[in-house]
Amino acid sequence: MKLLRILLLPFSLLYGCIVWVRNKLYDGHFISVKHFDLPIISVGNLSAGGTGKSPHVEYLIRLLNEKHTLATLSRGYGRSTEGFIISSSTSKATEIGDEPRQFKSKFPDITVAVDAKRVNGITQLLTISPPIHVVILDDAFQHRSVMPGLSILLTDYNKLYCDDVMLPSGTLREFKCGAKRADIIIVTKCPNQISNQSRQQIIQKLHTLQHQKIYFSFIQYGHLVAVNKKNIVSETALTTDTTVVLLTGIANPKPMADYLTPRVKTIVPARFADHHEFNQKDITSVLNIFNTIASDKKIIVTTEKDWMRLESSDFANQLLNLPLFYLPIEIDFSETDKQTFNNQISEYVKRN
Repeated sequence: MKLLRILLLPFSLLYGCIVWVRNKLYDGHFISVKHFDLPIISVGNLSAGGTGKSPHVEYLIRLLNEKHTLATLSRGYGRSTEGFIISSSTSKATEIGDEPRQFKSKFPDITVAVDAKRVNGITQLLTISPPIHVVILDDAFQHRSVMPGLSILLTDYNKLYCDDVMLPSGTLREFKCGAKRADIIIVTKCPNQISNQSRQQIIQKLHTLQHQKIYFSFIQYGHLVAVNKKNIVSETALTTDTTVVLLTGIANPKPMADYLTPRVKTIVPARFADHHEFNQKDITSVLNIFNTIASDKKIIVTTEKDWMRLESSDFANQLLNLPLFYLPIEIDFSETDKQTFNNQISEYVKRN
């Protein structure tokens, strides 16, 4: 693997230079950037997935939803449709993407829209009623055509962008210097109790600018949610006698596996690529894995995002009689970071 990465470095350099030139054209105003007269918060990363964008967007929704009329705008990765779409309660992941489907499922009162062209998407959102007060751009750090009022950059505690290299040798979408565009940097997936020494070491490694605020977030797992409503929705499904088939189609399932490992007897992975579009062959494979486990105490656990795609599939009915659960996640901050972060977001929205 290391040899392959070394061999790919020239391609990484070429790709990085192309993206660097593109960014310079935006910086020099050779490519126009659209400013909108309302608060726009962008959430994104330098790497190709796996930093926890969705739960951070959901945190912002919970923070702002009571006092403001919100809209989220995503590309709608993996959808079969095109153009601008406002999701409804019946929209499927195939129509709007798994993450927007998740937002709408959890927050039915907000406007959830998708459009690969973010300028057009925001322009369309400004025409709806009641008027939108705040737009949250999901996965938009590289979408330079819109100037956000507040740009949030996420980086994984276990794989900081400063330790990564460009695609295809690494996972970066652009050179590390792109982090200078961020107003806020959040180090995600930290230990729940991160030491001050670790915080300072990371801050030094990231070389944050004077205007940039840095925060540290961690994952909180919720209770298992049964897909078959006849199952008991309870943590009693996770016992030291239980074998779990862990069905994932996300960039990094390791934190989820680490959480489940001490709580169950065995984990049998059924791992697919990020945003994988499950087909009948995949489901048959998972069913075969499940059926070959001799124990009677066995369940299938997937992520909330994966269930959004599975639920929308033509073979969802094949899963409803199984002990299938999804494990929801949220993010949180230490008390000090939480208050400061919440205040910064709220003050930005209030000022604009």
